[in-house]
Amino acid sequence: MDPIEREPPAAQPAGATVAAAAGAAPARAEGGDATAAALATAVRALVADRRSERHWRIFFRLAWFALFAIVAWALLSRAAPVVAPATPHTALVEVRGEIAADTEASADRLVSALEDAFADGGAKAVVLRFNSPGGSPVQSGIVYDEIVRLKAAHAKKVYAVVEDVCASGAYYIAAAADAIYVDKASLVGSVGVLMDGFGFVGLMDKLGVERRLLTAGEHKGLLDPFSPRDPADTAHAQALIDQIHHQFIDAVKRGRGERLKETGQTFSGLVWNGEEAVRIGLADGVGSLTYVAREVVGAEEIVDYTAHENLAERLARRFGAAVGESAVRALRGLAPLR
Repeated sequence: MDPIEREPPAAQPAGATVAAAAGAAPARAEGGDATAAALATAVRALVADRRSERHWRIFFRLAWFALFAIVAWALLSRAAPVVAPATPHTALVEVRGEIAADTEASADRLVSALEDAFADGGAKAVVLRFNSPGGSPVQSGIVYDEIVRLKAAHAKKVYAVVEDVCASGAYYIAAAADAIYVDKASLVGSVGVLMDGFGFVGLMDKLGVERRLLTAGEHKGLLDPFSPRDPADTAHAQALIDQIHHQFIDAVKRGRGERLKETGQTFSGLVWNGEEAVRIGLADGVGSLTYVAREVVGAEEIVDYTAHENLAERLARRFGAAVGESAVRALRGLAPLR
């Protein structure tokens, strides 16, 4: 059997073969380098992202641990009782700043301090020192009622000493004291109640803004600032604050009794300086804390029973806010890999 004859390959010039081989090698090299470079870039980005996530996890774990430690320290230090001397002394409770549920002059803090002061057998009397423009009538009323109760339960005198201002809800509390002492320039009074707000109806009309308010209940949108005033709603709100005003007036009358020289302006919401307050019976005399402790109570040593916000509590609140802000910045800074 004859062998199969194969057609020899077509002849090519030697120069063309060498050139084709030389061109194919760099093309393969360039393609491989580009793929490797892209892969290396992606790996570096992935590693950097994982490292960043790990750092943030560690940061947040340490931050929460530190916050927990600070809060624990705050709670333990806050629980520590006041160490009062066994000798007779004057118990002090400060009423400073706005009277509200989340402030140092909240009813919870003030009542707790008052209970400690009254329960101490070495305290001859309790002095409330005021520097407050007032605040919540609810919080003030709670403290007023507790002072009345504690006075009856412990048979101790309570005195109010006014520094710069004792107005509105602060005076509500002070009226429960057996006597009120002021500085000649103190601001005292403001026996009144207010409910304030804004109305934007005219501005909305100028801007062409339409208010769309849906309510289930005829008066659920009571005093809505973006709706026209409703006479019935206004009358209802006025009746509410009038009732609270009468409660305030009754508390002042019970506390001051016959010492109060009532006029048409006494319960109008006006304030008076200390000298005038004494003249019209809103206060009893001029005197400072040291004067009252020395001359009225007869116990010159003063022990502070106020439930002050300590350093740990302030740090805990600020640290918590800082951690939250850092978290927001971190989340905003994270971007997906592209």
